[in-house]
Amino acid sequence: MKKITFLFSLITSITFAQTDAKIYEIIDAVSADRIKADIKTLTEFGTRNTFSDTISDTQGIGAARRWIKSEFENISKKCDNCLQTFYQKDFVTKEGNRRVPHDAYIVNVVAIQKGTKYPNRYIIMSGDIDSRASDTMDFTTDAPGANDNASGMAGTIEAARVLSTYTFESSIMYVGLSGEEQGLFGGAGLATYAKDKEWEIIGILNNDMIGNITGVDGVIDNRAFRIFSEPVPANETDKQRKMRRFYGGEVDGISRQLARYIHKQTKTYMPEMNPMMIYRLDRFGRGGHHRPFNDLGFAGIRIMEAHENYTQQHQDIRTENGITYGDTFEHVNFEYAKKLTAVNAINLASLAWSPPAPTEVAIGGIVEASARLKWNKVEGAKGYKIYWRDTTSPTWDHSRYIETTEFTLDGIVIDNFFFGVAAVGENGHESVVVFPNKIWRK
Repeated sequence: MKKITFLFSLITSITFAQTDAKIYEIIDAVSADRIKADIKTLTEFGTRNTFSDTISDTQGIGAARRWIKSEFENISKKCDNCLQTFYQKDFVTKEGNRRVPHDAYIVNVVAIQKGTKYPNRYIIMSGDIDSRASDTMDFTTDAPGANDNASGMAGTIEAARVLSTYTFESSIMYVGLSGEEQGLFGGAGLATYAKDKEWEIIGILNNDMIGNITGVDGVIDNRAFRIFSEPVPANETDKQRKMRRFYGGEVDGISRQLARYIHKQTKTYMPEMNPMMIYRLDRFGRGGHHRPFNDLGFAGIRIMEAHENYTQQHQDIRTENGITYGDTFEHVNFEYAKKLTAVNAINLASLAWSPPAPTEVAIGGIVEASARLKWNKVEGAKGYKIYWRDTTSPTWDHSRYIETTEFTLDGIVIDNFFFGVAAVGENGHESVVVFPNKIWRK
């Protein structure tokens, strides 16, 4: 009987180690040509400055966001109205905001693909609608914003096209955010909206510049990309901070776990890519639209190119001292944008197909020769994976699949590793890993 049980356990473990063919289908379905066409359209609105023309049908932010909404609506028509599209907006005033030239509505374009089992759980992909000239207060000068950030917006639209042909257990949100260049207004508005609606946010994948492969440092690289994530939530409690001091977790917050998830999925399904986990909220001294979600305690990361070219960011179009400045269409590498769009799409799909993560994970094993873990039962989970890694390793390097809600790792000394638990669905897709948040005392 023991041999039969062992063999069944081994077969089960092998089964859940397999990859999902649908994920490869998603990768293959992403189109560089469609992304190219969408970037081209977005660059032809003149400027998409948040405070530019909202009346014209061809120029300015108003025309751009109406076009984006129409694209989401066209996608929805092809999938039997599977997307709920709407504007989410907030009003900002010039008073007290040094980057706001006049009062205006900050308007986000939202498309939601509702989940069949967990409709109130959302995984979000975002791109920024707005662009800017050298002077962020200049809302009339042409600012095509081809890479920053028509690339991220086009990638978000393309992910919606591809994933709308599937159904998921959790909801996926595709969103174009406004007001990024003036103070992350769009992200702040949507994050507050989500909190007020009591949405359960699995995480936001913020895409900001996913189309450049030639860095200002001369490096050309079409495979590497960066995943920025904060170490721990900004709103953690004093109790959580104290526990972290004594038991670890300085680099194991919810956003960092989301980054690890994306890293793992990419290396599994797109091994030719080189995901770089950057242990920082964002680039040095700069910000992105995932930050307002982080501020409210939601998991969020930034996905972007590895090598930036600063002569093509926030620049008036001009030639100066032999250098051509401007974020224009010809600088975007569309095959690279396709790859990073695929990275997003497979992670959105995997998370939307997975069961919820455990909410309570307890760990014990003080002055013992083994590590003990137990966690709450998760609805929809076939089983669970215990992960562990060296304390200096950036990734979860070891795992064990089991079908109970507690387990002892014999011979694994608790002092020498970090641990976490993920829920695994019938389809083999896993939740994000949860770092222990309680101490298990005998």
